[in-house]
Amino acid sequence: MGADREGGARRRPARAVAYAACGVVMLAGCASMPDSGDLRGVESTPRQDTQVRVFAMPPREDAPASEIVQGFLEALTSDDPHYETARKYLTPGAAAKWRPEWSTTVLEDGPGAEPARSGGRDEKKDVSFALTGTRVATVDAQQSYSPAAGAYSQPVHLIQDRKTEQWRIDGLPPGVVMGQSDFLRTYTSVNKYYFASNATAGPDVESAVADPVYIRRMVDPMTQMVRSLLNGPTSLLGPVVRSSFPSGTALEKGVSSLTPDDQNKLTVPLNAKAAKVGSAKCGEMAAQILFTLQNLTPALAEVDLRAGGAQLCSVDGAGADAAAVRGSVKQPTYLYFLDNEHRLVRISAQTPGTQPDPVPGPLGEGDKALRSVAVSRDEQTAAGVGIDGKALYVGAMVAGSSLGDPVLLSKGKTENDRLTAPSWDTRGDLWVADRNPADPRLLLLEQGKGEPLEVRTPNLDGRVKAVRVAADGVRIALVVEKDGKGSLFVGRIERDEKAGERPAVSVQELRSVTPASEEVAAMSWAGDSKLVVVGQEQGGVQQMRYVQVDGSTPEAPAPAALTGVNEIAATEDDEMPLVAYSADGIVRLPSGAQWQKVVAKGTGPVYPG
Repeated sequence: MGADREGGARRRPARAVAYAACGVVMLAGCASMPDSGDLRGVESTPRQDTQVRVFAMPPREDAPASEIVQGFLEALTSDDPHYETARKYLTPGAAAKWRPEWSTTVLEDGPGAEPARSGGRDEKKDVSFALTGTRVATVDAQQSYSPAAGAYSQPVHLIQDRKTEQWRIDGLPPGVVMGQSDFLRTYTSVNKYYFASNATAGPDVESAVADPVYIRRMVDPMTQMVRSLLNGPTSLLGPVVRSSFPSGTALEKGVSSLTPDDQNKLTVPLNAKAAKVGSAKCGEMAAQILFTLQNLTPALAEVDLRAGGAQLCSVDGAGADAAAVRGSVKQPTYLYFLDNEHRLVRISAQTPGTQPDPVPGPLGEGDKALRSVAVSRDEQTAAGVGIDGKALYVGAMVAGSSLGDPVLLSKGKTENDRLTAPSWDTRGDLWVADRNPADPRLLLLEQGKGEPLEVRTPNLDGRVKAVRVAADGVRIALVVEKDGKGSLFVGRIERDEKAGERPAVSVQELRSVTPASEEVAAMSWAGDSKLVVVGQEQGGVQQMRYVQVDGSTPEAPAPAALTGVNEIAATEDDEMPLVAYSADGIVRLPSGAQWQKVVAKGTGPVYPG
């Protein structure tokens, strides 16, 4: 592998051959090749074919230092389970100390390798390079993704063995580093599931919480995910979720790989820590595994847990759904919005061709003109903000019921300095933000009534422009406005509840999930760990896209383009279409179709929540 004119390692496409019969790609220089079959050239970053595996080449005899660095970087992008080939580029001491599982640093265009000073030692036996690039993200030891920015520069040091005269790396940065295209080919995002410790999906119903992690897509992903699940939740969700697995539970010693049988049933042998769990607890454990692995293998039908050679329990999809709820406890019956008289109306969520009807009760009867609304997840109660943004009303959706006085009043001087649209959580509590510059607050009304609780928001820099609570009850999405620009943040909801006292509620670890340059106009939850966002880059056109709660972009394609979007509504149920208020009125996007007009005149579309 040649060096450039300045002596630095040059990034170039690896030469490779592939044979489709076994679905394997071997980078040039590997010790073995097929002696028959279809041979074809491939690029260093092949298409995302789940049947193709990529393996790296070992170092070439008498390779120069620049080639050793480049070969090592390419080996990091392979599907070698334990990075055995990458370790061949290191000295024995460096190979023993290197921990690739500690982190993965993702760079925009891949790492460059520039020559650096050797530190005063004999340059014939000792050289250094600087790995450089622009950060995009990092994946930590918990496999948790975080967006990153700024320049990356880390040293790589090589020595030449006195006996063999072969160059090897003896100093390198921790973890793995690779370009964004290689990362997207090599890694995939999967949700693992835990149970909300401070929220429920309904009476006596557990709420399952998705915890997204990134794993290597071609390195036994099923076993990777079970191990990750058993290791516990990531730090962001740790304080608000629980696992039903007893502390110390792991796969039985000697188990290296998990594979379903021909009936799509997976047997998971656990160690002795799980041997004495009761049937209810075992059912929850199996549900966690089934929910998690169905992300990878939707056809997986059953999980059989064993410990000490004996069966603990076996749970299928119906049993898992009985143990916990992912997303909403039920499909929405109606889609709600405001008509041209500012009344709350509804149409069937399943047959949208019907004419909208006013909802039963005062908010549908036009007692108060409304600018925004939210409907409780059981579709029994509605909350609406008055047309001037000053007052928040809550009323039962029952014919003949009365509205009563506002449950909240803002003292903001202008409409834009008053109340945001409200949002209901799974407990039946109502969230809203007061944008009054003199006293900006995020507020919670227990069961939609009583004295509002002020929600603590440490490190919140700006005013809340929009609020949406996730169906899992432990996460909240906020559009935060600063210097006239709205950015999307996601944080966890913590509740300190003591008998006889009102709870202390806070939103912790708010993290940006959109680029700093993006102006967010609207957003909604659109999955267990996914949101749909309407926004635009500075100077760009408005776009609609999906974003994960960790800030990464899911593999699912973006929604069909739609111009002039003011508001967006979605649910955690993938079968429900997106709905938007745009220049064309209220429109919906059924799966596999184009945007369709619902009504020409209407605003503020919402699903329950």
